[in-house]
Amino acid sequence: MAGTVRHDTEMIQKAKQQLTTCTDPIEKLRLQCLTRGSAGIKSLARTFRIMDDDNSGTLDVKEFLKGLGDYGVVVDKNEALQIFRLLDKDGGGTIDFDEFLQALRPPMSNVRKQVITDAFRKLDKTGDGVVTIEDLQNVYNAKHHPKYKNGEWTEEQVFRSFLDRFDSPYEKDGKVTMEEFVNYYSGVSASIDSDSYFVEMMKNAWKL
Repeated sequence: MAGTVRHDTEMIQKAKQQLTTCTDPIEKLRLQCLTRGSAGIKSLARTFRIMDDDNSGTLDVKEFLKGLGDYGVVVDKNEALQIFRLLDKDGGGTIDFDEFLQALRPPMSNVRKQVITDAFRKLDKTGDGVVTIEDLQNVYNAKHHPKYKNGEWTEEQVFRSFLDRFDSPYEKDGKVTMEEFVNYYSGVSASIDSDSYFVEMMKNAWKL
């Protein structure tokens, strides 16, 4: 699986270390997400998505502060307001959710973005923008999984476990969107300095 425990451990340690000297509010928030592992940014994104009841794709300042609180990041209120103001480019009192995510994700080169997109498209056999158990049945052999071999899990449980890695830890629905996939791999990417190593890892993991 691309995104190993070792990479996560290294990234968490690196993020904790950088947090001690970081002064930029957006970078601080990003590092706090990364201290929760590869899934940190993805989980924060899911927290905000759940709050967007009217599916407007925007957040006002009250929703933004509540989302940070629900997720449990330690950000001073003044810093949170500063982040909001930086992202509210037109001063209209709301921030665009996708722009917020783009600002929060660790920067990634185009080659990394492309290989992540290629991997998702390979998984998304039906091409509907969501990876489900049905998609996985065509590309992932559950019968090689140790827990299937010893009779502990069914094929479906193996597939769910696989999808849960990319899904939100708080609201697992057995479906993975492109956004969740990119959010997950932006976390993995933060732990790997070399583009060529990241691309090679993705190609090997997904047989691209």
